[in-house]
Amino acid sequence: MKPPILQSLEITQVNWLPIARAFIEQIELESIIDRLVPNEMRISVSQVVMGMVLDALSGRTPLFRLQDSLTASTSEVLLGQEVPPETFADHNVGRVLDKLFEAGTTKIFSEIAHKAVEVFEIDPSHVHGDTTSISLYGDYDCADPPFRIEHGHSKDKRPDLKQFIVSLLCVEGNIPIFCKHEDGAASDKTINNKLLTDISSHMARHGLGEGAFVYIADSALITGPNLEKMANTLFISRLPANFLECGRVIREAVEVDQWIDIGTMNESIASAKRPAAHYKAYESTVSIEGKAYRAVVLHSSAHDKRRHKRINRAVERERKELEKLARDVRANPFYCRADAEKEADRLSHLGTYHRIQAEITEIPRFGRGRPAKHQPRVPSRIEYGVTLRIEEDPEKLKGPRMEAGCFVLITNISETHEEIGPAEGILRLYKEQIGIERDFGFLKDPAIVNAIFLKNPARIEALGLILVIALLIWRLIERTLRRYVDETGETLPGWDGKRTKRPTSFMMTTKFINVFVCKIDGHRELLSPLTSQQLEYLKALGLTPRAFTDP
Repeated sequence: MKPPILQSLEITQVNWLPIARAFIEQIELESIIDRLVPNEMRISVSQVVMGMVLDALSGRTPLFRLQDSLTASTSEVLLGQEVPPETFADHNVGRVLDKLFEAGTTKIFSEIAHKAVEVFEIDPSHVHGDTTSISLYGDYDCADPPFRIEHGHSKDKRPDLKQFIVSLLCVEGNIPIFCKHEDGAASDKTINNKLLTDISSHMARHGLGEGAFVYIADSALITGPNLEKMANTLFISRLPANFLECGRVIREAVEVDQWIDIGTMNESIASAKRPAAHYKAYESTVSIEGKAYRAVVLHSSAHDKRRHKRINRAVERERKELEKLARDVRANPFYCRADAEKEADRLSHLGTYHRIQAEITEIPRFGRGRPAKHQPRVPSRIEYGVTLRIEEDPEKLKGPRMEAGCFVLITNISETHEEIGPAEGILRLYKEQIGIERDFGFLKDPAIVNAIFLKNPARIEALGLILVIALLIWRLIERTLRRYVDETGETLPGWDGKRTKRPTSFMMTTKFINVFVCKIDGHRELLSPLTSQQLEYLKALGLTPRAFTDP
């Protein structure tokens, strides 16, 4: 039989999740959910939502095993009070998802994001938008669904599966502020057009009127109707290569050769295998449907490998064609030197990527029989052969290779804009677009999502709300760490015992593996004192060890 003191002992593995709970408390998630979601159930909707968010961040269990993950002792530490495990049973979780959908997932997340922007003093003036597809298994033949789960252009390279589309808006530090689910067959151009209808009113919630924010998106944004809707909205996007103006302005930049040197813009440390890209810019204008826009042609030293491979294939194809032509010409000499010279001149101008040197050689032709003894052999006639020497021409390839490393950013922001105006500012903002791609990676990470077993589109949309809230917490933690580094000039423990100026949320989670909280007679303590590295991270996050023991 256990001693009495051990009978009252409870040990709970919490790892880094109390940190996530502390950030959930800062954005007042519980009170927002309770205010926006009507509830007549005996269970608390906000507690179930918090449990699902924390479990998604832990990446431990699929949705249908939530009851096993959140035991009574775990919920007391992570949720602030002991919640019976049956609260997280499948039927209760399903009803909570229904409640979230009925209350409006977009409305709920907008309120939560607005609170996060306010509490953490996030700058919402640079808005990044993009979409991704989520593939699902099953038929999903539902009557009147909130969005259609159907076949469409799969960004996951799974055209065999049905899907739906997630559109996302992010601001400083990759912080999501808007999320919506769309039909699986919807195109990015259509989604952008719908979003542009509401973006001004949406940003007004954050105190930003027209002209006070910049919308950054990928090339799907650039269509005639979308550009018309953005007449009063500042934007930055990539001009699609299928626009004739794109090729024209790139050729203009290469021919004029008056580049503005920008230099490198990498945040991570460059290496021999991954050198930093060097940028230079050329300013011009493009005309789309009769309206002029500012175009910034950018050349990157990190050339597009696919484009260069295409050029290399074209060079090799032309070389083979020219070699065949040289054999044919050599086999068919001319009877007249003037004809040979004319043909040589024509051939010397054929190469697109090669330099061709044509040489004329005299070919003596002799009649039959032997010449008289001690007499020289006299040709009966002279024919003229054309010999081609083929060499790859670096000068001819310079332009195409230069063009291959170029892309065009289109914007309506003037060069005199106080903050963003120069080409460097335009490029810097556009490069931040990669942050939203990382957010999509989070939302689709199997360690976070596990698998979507829901068959009801309404519940899938509600689950999407849970995941994007988890993403919001993840990004708030990372932004807090990086702001601490920027403001103090200090570094934090990184990988392999090295210090880093670019801490990540994932890096932080690895420092809090196997953190246990023990409870004896209602009093909580850490089973082992926190390490110096863990204390450094807590300081950067503005927390203390009490975050683990005093929920």
